[in-house]
Amino acid sequence: MPSNQSSWGDASAHLADAGVAEDTSYYRGFTSPDEKAALTVAMRIQAAWAANDPDAFASVFADNGSLLMQDNQLTSREQIRSYMREGFEGPYRGARVKGWPVFLTFLKDDVAMVVTEGGIMFADESEIAPERFIRATWVIRREPSGQLRLLSHQSSPVKG
Repeated sequence: MPSNQSSWGDASAHLADAGVAEDTSYYRGFTSPDEKAALTVAMRIQAAWAANDPDAFASVFADNGSLLMQDNQLTSREQIRSYMREGFEGPYRGARVKGWPVFLTFLKDDVAMVVTEGGIMFADESEIAPERFIRATWVIRREPSGQLRLLSHQSSPVKG
């Protein structure tokens, strides 16, 4: 980002505000302060999965946030919360996600796009099964308050 643009905030502070431990290895080569801040959105989602917490998961999204998960297109924070609650009480009980960034760009002063790779691991798994390996696109907005919200998350299987 050009130097005349506002900062996306401090990554450590964003995570502390959300009660999420910072995993500095997650940033990989994306080490500018703004890149690290944008990537805290994905770390918050991973932490929500690890806790199987639908409220924490949904809180990362904008009110009108969009989540495409498998064949389910969810178009509001409340739809996302409800879907994840059912999932964490059912087929995703004990599941978590693991991922890492492969691309990050700032589209505007207040909008970033991130591409990650990873996938879901069920309770008894320590690695991502090849059939659940995905790439995901994240569109993240920096709100006037400085909060970072997920506008859109879409995942696609790497192997179909």
